[in-house]
Amino acid sequence: MSFIEVRNTESVLQDFKLRVWVIAIVVMLLLGVIVARLVVLQVARHDAFVERAESNRTAVVPIVPNRGQILDRNGVVLASNYSAYTLEITRSKVENLEETIDGLAEVVEITPRDRRKFKRLMEDSKSFESIPIRTRLTDVEVAKFAAQRWRFPGVDIQARLFRSYPLESVGGHVVGYIGRINQREKEAIEDWEDAANYRGTEVIGKLGIEQSYEKELHGLTGWEQLETSAGGYAVRRLNSRPATPGDSIVLSLDIRLQKLVEELYGSRRGALVALDPRNGEVLAMVSKPTYDLNLFVGGIDTENWALLNESIDRPLLNRALRGTYPPGSTYKPFMAIAGLESGKRRTDTIIQDNGSWTFGGHTFRSGHPNGATNLHRSIVKSSNVYYYMLANDMGVDSIHEWLGPMGFGQQTGIDLRGEVRGVLPSTEWKRNTYKRPEQKKWYAGETISLGIGQGYNNFTILQLADAMAMLANHGVKNKPQLGLGRIDAVTREYQPLSHEAPQSMGYKPSNVEAVRNAVAAVTVEGTARRVFAGAGYLSAGKTGTAQAVGVRQNEKYNAAKLSEYQRDHSLYIAYAPADNPTIALAVIVENAGFGAAAAAPIARRVMDYWLLGRYPSEEDIAAMRKGLAGTPVGVSRNANDIAMPGETLPLPGLPVHQLPNFRTEGGGSPEAPSGPVEVEED
Repeated sequence: MSFIEVRNTESVLQDFKLRVWVIAIVVMLLLGVIVARLVVLQVARHDAFVERAESNRTAVVPIVPNRGQILDRNGVVLASNYSAYTLEITRSKVENLEETIDGLAEVVEITPRDRRKFKRLMEDSKSFESIPIRTRLTDVEVAKFAAQRWRFPGVDIQARLFRSYPLESVGGHVVGYIGRINQREKEAIEDWEDAANYRGTEVIGKLGIEQSYEKELHGLTGWEQLETSAGGYAVRRLNSRPATPGDSIVLSLDIRLQKLVEELYGSRRGALVALDPRNGEVLAMVSKPTYDLNLFVGGIDTENWALLNESIDRPLLNRALRGTYPPGSTYKPFMAIAGLESGKRRTDTIIQDNGSWTFGGHTFRSGHPNGATNLHRSIVKSSNVYYYMLANDMGVDSIHEWLGPMGFGQQTGIDLRGEVRGVLPSTEWKRNTYKRPEQKKWYAGETISLGIGQGYNNFTILQLADAMAMLANHGVKNKPQLGLGRIDAVTREYQPLSHEAPQSMGYKPSNVEAVRNAVAAVTVEGTARRVFAGAGYLSAGKTGTAQAVGVRQNEKYNAAKLSEYQRDHSLYIAYAPADNPTIALAVIVENAGFGAAAAAPIARRVMDYWLLGRYPSEEDIAAMRKGLAGTPVGVSRNANDIAMPGETLPLPGLPVHQLPNFRTEGGGSPEAPSGPVEVEED
């Protein structure tokens, strides 16, 4: 072997040793990384991975609580729950949805309506969510499906709680309804502080009390921790916390009175709000027509939705809360207070009412002359000329300044969502409302009609009732409220809900009393005297007639020449007893003419019920539904003898003074005149 060959061999050995060492170092480094990772996994993150491993064989399932009930002030159940079986499909687990539904239809009845409802629910649900294809299955249907369960992967029977509204449409706009949570609501719930409490919850309050008191009615969600098999089936329960049912909400509403008013309307349209002026409690809140709340349980079908949503009578509109109307002559008592408080009028100021008034070359009609008219006579005889002149003297912005605090054009803050403000016009309002320069300008002639509750004035019946309650309470306002109290789901104790403190308007007592004396005279010598003839109490009120469509000054209003929906609205505001009021109300009957003809008779029956405990005869109710009754006809009945359908529960701890104190006798003089009322113009 030559020297060169030996040298080459040594060089190869050196290279080989170097490679071995490099590989050894790399292997050691890799082993070090692995050991370090094992230390992290087995030591540093041991607890976290133990918990994750545990969760792989356990599942936490939410337990949805029973929803609280809704009761009226006497314990009548307005909303409750019942359990039933539903047939549900999880789309992500189904290969062919249509074939699956067709196969299910061979086992249990699935109507075209069920299919349409299912497709509509799919639009607001994710594919992994369970959606009902049939609700309220019978025991026989449950057994049939159970026997065929193997044929339908992704389909299962679930026991669900359903909401029930035993009185159906009575008080529907107030009670509201629940419905399946849609995507928009799911996103909103994620921002709630108690979002975790809604895990597993599939329904939520959509309208009315169901919506406003959602948190109280919902309850506290429970949970079960279950050990599961590799296939995801529950093996045993490891831990649990039961759900706490929602509290029951007691309303100030008297549902028997509510039902009476809805019966009196018949097929007519309108709204009524009755308040206790001493505290703002809502005694009745009627919107006609109404609708059966049970249609929305589980999701309303397309046909019924179309009937409700497309009806010209707009049954879905809560007219008491969201309908706006010109107040007509019912506005005059409040204009009178504004005139006195602003210094534009005194109680002894006299104007000459010749039946019309001309301003700027334009003549404003007034119906009939009243001669020399002071404030008292202007309300009793409903003088338009008096209030034309007062509006002109005050000006639109001053009217806005004085009438706004009374609640006109403002939200009352009632505990129902969706309340509208209406319109109490001002020069600023007009500038902000209209686009063209000539529309933005306020013209002096536009102010005149404001004084008699026409023009741009548009208010809710709730606002009118609220203002009348303020007058009844000697110029002190109470915020209207439906929630009276709550019954704790665990202790069953009654807890009153908080009310805001009363607010004094700061009016001079003499000014308030002057207007109070005038509205009390309306039922004795004014436009409502025939309707309240023979009543066993003295009430105060004001009739009103409001235009549904405008009539030119050179034309005379003729209802016979107009379609029904173009005719004037009938309004009435009132409180009673006149000296110490316990009820104040506002009522409108749409397109029904003069206030004394349609609205005032409804108010009379409400007060007979509340103050005397008298319920109209069947004969009287039939006449009222047709708009043909003035004073009550027939023999009235004891209100406590009128049974309400459904269940009545005792109210634990409810103070006695908060319940109606009906008198079992009385109801008016037997010599009181009866029959259709002779109509006087407002």
